[in-house]
Amino acid sequence: LGQLYGQALQAKGFPVTYKGSFGSSELADKAITSGKMNFYPEYTGVIALDLAKVKNAPKSANGTYVAAKKFENTRGLTLLNPTPFEDVDTFTVLTSTAHKDGLKTMSDLKKVNPLTYAGYPACPTRITCLLGMKQIYGLNQIKFIPIGNISVYTLLDQGRAVGGDGFSTDPAQLNHKKYTALVDDKHIFGYQNVAPVIKKTLITGPNGALLV
Repeated sequence: LGQLYGQALQAKGFPVTYKGSFGSSELADKAITSGKMNFYPEYTGVIALDLAKVKNAPKSANGTYVAAKKFENTRGLTLLNPTPFEDVDTFTVLTSTAHKDGLKTMSDLKKVNPLTYAGYPACPTRITCLLGMKQIYGLNQIKFIPIGNISVYTLLDQGRAVGGDGFSTDPAQLNHKKYTALVDDKHIFGYQNVAPVIKKTLITGPNGALLV
């Protein structure tokens, strides 16, 4: 995403310096607030739910964007327009597992024990991930397996996890019937459109108005 936005800006004549990946959204947030970078694309739901930690989860994509922008505006930052598409986390299982255990929704996971979930290192502290699975779904029996260099789909194939942190745009989910994304019936994953986070000073005109 950074490359897509960066190349689009370069095509319009803007100078762009790529800083590479800062890792998790939490680390990227620290980088932009500390001045190590001044522009990066982020998921609106991650901003609202995981960074701002809003108490009442927004009920729409627009509500999520508004909450995320309100949060960024308090810190000398703002958001540009969101994308029409989103990329949402999923609780993905083997289709054979879904059939065997009768799994259609994430609420169905209460009957699975042992329940293991493979995810990224930030997952345990996110309401949009393991924290939400425990606090909102009540899946207190879940055991977390951090993903290293091995694909979550490989871990599922090898039987090392019951479920894993997939994404709604993953080709493995879109093109193969081997995997099933369970319905997030309590909507912990939120709405995840992409919006560039940018320093307000970069888009302030001569009269002080924001050029957005």
